[in-house]
Amino acid sequence: MKKLVLAAAVLAVTASSALAADMAVKVKAPPPAPFDPWDLAFGSAIMNDYVFRGVTQSNHKPSVAVYFEPRYNFTKDFQAYIGVAGESISFPNRAAAEIDIYGGIRPTFGMFAFDLGAWGYIYPGGQCFNAAAFPGSGIPGSEALCVLNGNLPLNGNVAKRSASFYEVYGKVNITFNDQFAVGFNEYYSPNFLNLGAWGNYASITGKWTAPSTTFGSSGVGMYISGEFGRQWLGTSDAFYGVVSPLANYANGIPEPSYNTWNIGVGFTYKVFTLDVRYSDTNLSKASCNAFTSDFSTTNFNVANITAINPGGFGSNWCGATGIVKLSADLTAAGSLK
Repeated sequence: MKKLVLAAAVLAVTASSALAADMAVKVKAPPPAPFDPWDLAFGSAIMNDYVFRGVTQSNHKPSVAVYFEPRYNFTKDFQAYIGVAGESISFPNRAAAEIDIYGGIRPTFGMFAFDLGAWGYIYPGGQCFNAAAFPGSGIPGSEALCVLNGNLPLNGNVAKRSASFYEVYGKVNITFNDQFAVGFNEYYSPNFLNLGAWGNYASITGKWTAPSTTFGSSGVGMYISGEFGRQWLGTSDAFYGVVSPLANYANGIPEPSYNTWNIGVGFTYKVFTLDVRYSDTNLSKASCNAFTSDFSTTNFNVANITAINPGGFGSNWCGATGIVKLSADLTAAGSLK
């Protein structure tokens, strides 16, 4: 009997030890990492042509761009941001560069991502070209250098010293799933490109992103995207006025509104994107010349003579073009940790 009791006691102790060994050890979870609301996005790009709403800003020559954008995330679904960017350009007024200063908020509600803000376009270093814009003429933008420089060589176009302006905008991007998204955009300026004319731009965008397995485990991604937009424009001020047998627009021309569209394919790898795109508008060469004051065109044709373009020169700054752009985009939170 004593042996039986001893055996039972040994068995009980052994079983208790085994049970204790099998029990999960409770380890106190580490505290969650503190939420850092600040982030910073920055990047650069090089492209064979800088095209803005269907119109070249670099005279169909290569351009480089950089940007720097501090961000503050109030929550994961509400972000405020400010930014500065720069692009190399080739403008009729010989401006040194384009400097952009912008800011806004980005609230997100489920599949709807909004972007509301203001954007300032600054073009420093410009010169005035208009032989009629002498001081006291009453023409906006008049100064002595306008007369000294005269009109632009060969084609007689004119350009203000300053083309700077600002826009307010509202955008929404709707993400249906990992592959499909559409967007709607609206921009308004009371004085587009300092022409004296208001400007309103609205567009719709679409994007298809290829599945992440398309190129196996290479890390290469792909997308196809496009945009269709319309730029509405008001009447310019007298600096761009013309008088001809066809019409008297001494106080300013009705700037030509137009449609623009683009479609392209992009490839991504880590922070790099290679985008190949086709862009076009429905502007005629005559309307393009009147709108842009193209300094480079020598294309005269009687077919280009219109009420707002009596000089008869036509510009290809608004026509079909191909754009190849290589960019790198980073964030401090995602790329520097």
